[in-house]
Amino acid sequence: MARRERVMRMSVELPLWRALAGYRVLTMLYAIGFFATAYSGFARPWLAVAYYAVLFVWTLATLPRVTNAAHCTKRFLAADLTVALTGILLTPFADAHERVMDGGPTLPSIWTAGSVLAFAIKGGWRWAAVASTLVAVANLVERGTPARDTVHNVILVWVASIAIGYVVEVARASERTLARALEIEAATRERERLARDIHDSVLQVLAMVQRRGAVIGGEAAELGRLAGEQEVALRTLVSRGLVPVSRVSEDAAEGAVVRVVEEPEGDGTDPDGPVDLRDLLAPYAGSLVNLAEPGAPVRLAPDAARELAAAVGAALDNVREHVGERARAWILVEDEPDEVIVTVRDEGPGIPEGRLTEAEGEGRLGVAQSIRGRLRDLGGTAELISVPGQGTEVEMKAPKKTAGTGSSGTARGKAAHHE
Repeated sequence: MARRERVMRMSVELPLWRALAGYRVLTMLYAIGFFATAYSGFARPWLAVAYYAVLFVWTLATLPRVTNAAHCTKRFLAADLTVALTGILLTPFADAHERVMDGGPTLPSIWTAGSVLAFAIKGGWRWAAVASTLVAVANLVERGTPARDTVHNVILVWVASIAIGYVVEVARASERTLARALEIEAATRERERLARDIHDSVLQVLAMVQRRGAVIGGEAAELGRLAGEQEVALRTLVSRGLVPVSRVSEDAAEGAVVRVVEEPEGDGTDPDGPVDLRDLLAPYAGSLVNLAEPGAPVRLAPDAARELAAAVGAALDNVREHVGERARAWILVEDEPDEVIVTVRDEGPGIPEGRLTEAEGEGRLGVAQSIRGRLRDLGGTAELISVPGQGTEVEMKAPKKTAGTGSSGTARGKAAHHE
């Protein structure tokens, strides 16, 4: 079954870039509107008109540049800040001297803050500090003296831009931490899936070769010993596993990236069509295994039905391994409105207390992964019930809603003594 890799990009910056684009347009219109209302008071209005024409064209033409960090290059930031600083320094030449000294607004007015905020979002608080300092110097040069209102506006822009830049840096660090956590979770789930498949195939064969070799003796005993060593090594590798390094974006400004391997649903023909669980459990029935099922189809999504049937198979493997090749077992299937319950019971001696924990510590993942892990992935549970001298049951419940059949519920199963 082919798998695909899903790439998820997480970035809290995108809303900030959208807000910045809107801010630049609105503040550009505000600056032009304010000039239109005070046109007669300007000493050289033609100089202001020329600047506002440039500001209007520049703001609209560079809107794509402030849609994300990748498009907002260093060269653009430098040019954008130059437009703002030029407007501030042209103010004394275009506006009346009295209004400049009285604390009148500069030509770009509050549009300048948008240029500084672009530095903050792109490069963090250090870039914001540099840009806001240059704006502060230009405002002091424009007024000629450090008036109270000028100092107040300069400090306000300086503090606000640095604060936003710091928040952006913290958000990026949080994104990368979350990306790493999701990567580890995805790798863990994939490792558990592989562990179940290996346990149900390779490990079972190696264990059988070891047992049969010991019984036959001679050269077969040596082969059995080697198979036993490989079984232990493989169990150790599967139980420990490896978690790959999170593959995040090289440019932190682009946001964190998580790549998750996903299994396609269904068998590729009808991914949403339910199947009859009875058809998958029927091959397990025989002279030693009694299957009791409802008279009507037991519908589950294909993936859920296969996983539940595989868990039943793992339980029966344990019956043969720990109780004996000729041990009897019983499978009971119950079709409830919200869930499907499958119970596997054997006639063995039961499981000594603490044996499951000990087996899991030894790397034996039959119950932990092949049964409980499968049901956990389906959103259900697997409850093991064992009484010394009275056999073992594993009760598995699979919710129909999670399985894709439209109902709700949990998944639980009864399986045999499985280590």
